Order: sequence, then structure tokens, then C-alpha cells
Amino acid sequence: MAIKALVFDAYGTLFDVQSVAGVTDAAFPGHGEVITQIWRLKQLEYTWLRALMGRYEDFWTVTQESLAYTLEALGLAATPELVARIAEAYDALALYPEARAALEQLAPLRLAIFSNGSAAMLSRLVAQAGIDGLFEAVVSVDEIGVYKPDPRGYRHVETRLGLGRDEILFVSSNGFDKDPAIARLTPDAQRQELQGGGMIGPGQMFKALRMRPEQLGFDADVTIAALTDLVSYAGRENGASRG
Repeated sequence: MAIKALVFDAYGTLFDVQSVAGVTDAAFPGHGEVITQIWRLKQLEYTWLRALMGRYEDFWTVTQESLAYTLEALGLAATPELVARIAEAYDALALYPEARAALEQLAPLRLAIFSNGSAAMLSRLVAQAGIDGLFEAVVSVDEIGVYKPDPRGYRHVETRLGLGRDEILFVSSNGFDKDPAIARLTPDAQRQELQGGGMIGPGQMFKALRMRPEQLGFDADVTIAALTDLVSYAGRENGASRG
């Protein structure tokens, strides 16, 4: 069946979550990298914990809670106002360099976002990047009250778009998310990075934990190195379907 829509994850797939480092380091000089990495790790962990506990709060709340946890764990004092001000960096994440070109080339297909982000956060994020006009829909887990990778979320997207599973290509760089995968860090690249010896820093730890495919007994439908690789892949798949 031909691919009719591509549905993108936002954080880490279209937008670089590491781009908050400038804000974290400006707030706490010398601590920016470790704050950035622990914050993101805890942010994801809190979505999974809240899902398991059945205690949903939107991603803006989770983002502030995980940042407050990080600062307290590192012994860094911050008022609620400062926590909120730093957390706003997630509304201004940098778009990955190849993302805009890839989305524009894929525009003949239906494009959407499906993200853990709250509806308000996603609206601000895509608007500041100037890509809001490229998407038919920006779908937040707010609409169902449960975080990825709960299967109900992906089924909800299918319903929103009025398409079957085989007609949608879900695109994510997060190993826990729906396939296919964007391998921004290959095993060889990570091995080369670590071969220098010495202590493993927060950045390397984050890459090892969150930028590699998970080993859960199933693989992505396809793995690509960059978003622009989707253009030729979608073309081949649709050409084969028409043939």
C-alpha cells in the first residue's frame, strides 16, 4: 500500500533538544551540559512514570518538574520563576539543519507531527521555526492523556488522519518511539567517540542511553541517517506500490 502520510516526532527528531544547552549554561555557568543531559533523561522518565501510574500531566508540567529535579540533584538553587524561564527553552529549540529542506521536498505527501509536547508548546515551537504551514496536523498526546509509546497514541493519529497503519510512516529518532528510526548516532560513531579513553561525560552517557536503537526484540521498518533520506525512500516505496 502506498505511503500517504509521514508523521514526525518533534523532540530529537525535527528539533534538537541539545540546543537548550546555551540557556542552561547561561543560567548556571559551567553546569550547562550536565543540566541539559539529566534534564532530558528525567523528562522522558517522568512521562513513562506518569503513564504507568495513570497520573497524566501535560508536557509543560513534566518539563518543569524534571528541570527542578535536576537542579536540586546538582545542588543548584532556583526559584520556580527561574525554572519556568529556563524551561521555556523548549519552545525555541533549534530545527535540525536538514529538517526544513526535507519537509519541503516531502510536501506532496500529507505531513503531521505526533509528539509528547503539549498543544501550546508545539504550537509555539513550530511557529518560531517557521514550519507550521507545512503540516496538516500537529497532534499532541494531550488529546488522549497518555504518553508515548502507548499504542493508543499511534492509533489516535491514524484516526485523526483517516488512514490505516500501512498508509502512514511514523518517523522518530527516539529508540522507544514508533518506527522507522533516524540513526543520528551510529554504533561505529559512538565507538570512535569513546576510544579516546578517559571518563565518560554527560553527553556520551546521554548518547548511549537515548540515541541508540533499543534492544527489545523488534526493529524499525527502515533506518535512515538524516531526514532528507526520507525523500528518496518515500519515492521508492510509492513507486513500487504503483507498479
